[in-house]
Amino acid sequence: MTGEQGSGTIDGQPVRRPDPTRVNAIGFDAIVDALGAGMRDFRKAPRFGLFFGAVYALGGILVLLTASALHMSYLSYPLAIGFGLIGPFIAVGLYEVSRRLETGEPLGWAGVLGVIWAQRKREIAWMAFVVLFVQIMWMYQVRLLLALFLGFKSFASFGAFVEVVVTTPEGLMFLVIGNAIGAVLSVLLFSLTVVSFPMLLDRDVDFITAMITSVRAVVTSPKPMIGWALVVTATLIVSMLPLFAGLLVALPVLGHTTWHLYRKLVPPAPQEDEAGLQSPTASSASSPAASASPAR
Repeated sequence: MTGEQGSGTIDGQPVRRPDPTRVNAIGFDAIVDALGAGMRDFRKAPRFGLFFGAVYALGGILVLLTASALHMSYLSYPLAIGFGLIGPFIAVGLYEVSRRLETGEPLGWAGVLGVIWAQRKREIAWMAFVVLFVQIMWMYQVRLLLALFLGFKSFASFGAFVEVVVTTPEGLMFLVIGNAIGAVLSVLLFSLTVVSFPMLLDRDVDFITAMITSVRAVVTSPKPMIGWALVVTATLIVSMLPLFAGLLVALPVLGHTTWHLYRKLVPPAPQEDEAGLQSPTASSASSPAASASPAR
């Protein structure tokens, strides 16, 4: 776990200002535990999970239909993958469901949907901008690679586009480089958002602090976190194949799991006094030994 930052005094006693970006190191067992907890949350509140999964699935279908209607079927693949990048923002409602199940608060549509609406004036709106920015970067690099390797050819159908991509040297080069760049952007986005969205919902911090915490969580536990990223990617790809139908279950389970993973990665906020400084008592309570088992 990272240390504390800053210091001060209260009544002559040394105190430390808590570091809001501190994280716990985790192992693969934490991923398994979080996944089990995510599945339990889905079973406890399936109507909410299915609702958000349906919204996500219908959005993916709309993206594909839009690309087809505009006679740009070759954009179907990057659009579908790019749409998957905004999953963390849509999952805010799922985080709220898990939070309420965790605290014993009542579950209701007004409360769960209202929390998403309430975030428009908070830092989650800025995080949504970050996600969309990365998605736009993804789309522009696809267009650039198309122009470089395939020119500005028009394709009669998505099948014709796939045939050119997998049967020509230029198409294969486009596929390899495009997926390599996409993988880098996906890792970047995953690192920025895996903790930041649930943290912004749970705590009163700015989005920069949330992103730093998220990146620190990945850097502190790289193997488990990259493993989780691969699980998320594989699950989303498989779920998208049957016209996004698999997302009805996959998305809510992944969303609930992310909440519980956040709980394991980010230790509970320490008690602070009115000056925002951590007292010696609270400091000892939040020591590495005391926070070895994060709140669930």
